[in-house]
Amino acid sequence: MHLDVLDLRTFYYRTRLGRTAQKAIREQVIEFWPDATTKSVVGFGFAAPLLRPYLSTARRVIALMPGQQGVMHWPAGMPNVSVLCPETLWPLETDSVDRLVVMHGLENSEDPIALLDECYRVLAPEGRGLFVVPNRAGLWARRDETPFGFGRPYTLGQLEAKLAAIGLKPKRHTAALFHPPTDTPFWLRTSGFWEKLGGRVSNRFAGGVLIVEVTKQVPAPPRTGLAEAIRKPLRVLDGISVPDPKPV
Repeated sequence: MHLDVLDLRTFYYRTRLGRTAQKAIREQVIEFWPDATTKSVVGFGFAAPLLRPYLSTARRVIALMPGQQGVMHWPAGMPNVSVLCPETLWPLETDSVDRLVVMHGLENSEDPIALLDECYRVLAPEGRGLFVVPNRAGLWARRDETPFGFGRPYTLGQLEAKLAAIGLKPKRHTAALFHPPTDTPFWLRTSGFWEKLGGRVSNRFAGGVLIVEVTKQVPAPPRTGLAEAIRKPLRVLDGISVPDPKPV
């Protein structure tokens, strides 16, 4: 299920916990991509909070938001760059995106394979993508007080396997949100400490979200599932004798 854009906006921009989460994840994105000068940067889902550092330097920045979620004007106080679009039919040219960020998109998708196919289509051959998803082993996926408590959480192995099957080759990964999903002042004040400690101790199990960077495999890997199904059809009627056409 897709969360409503108003709920997402309220969490990330109007709650202390949401602003803390936004900062922690955005810092990891910047670690991966410190510079996007002259690049085309696109976000899908509700990735807008992660795109702001690139507004002043990137060639273009676009925040795609799925129709089931809804859209909001973004960024505030500046010309709008957010676009409402079908989940699997983006208004972008093939091979046109240099940097792609997906957050609150994959885990909530009604057709994740088709969504990943669209990610593959728009990503340039030399481009890179980042997928931010709830960590199945983390605390944030178990609390529906935050957006990460909805949809399908992933383990690192599950996420990397799904991406690789489409032709999005995992290159690096990390995690974020190592503090509990609570707005208790102590945890919010010390969130920076826990992010640094968690990054050194574990980037797979403890974090609330997983972040995986991918590149585009060209050509795409072959899809073998349908061919196998055709070569080996189900023999549900085997053993039933052929009717005798002679009249009784």
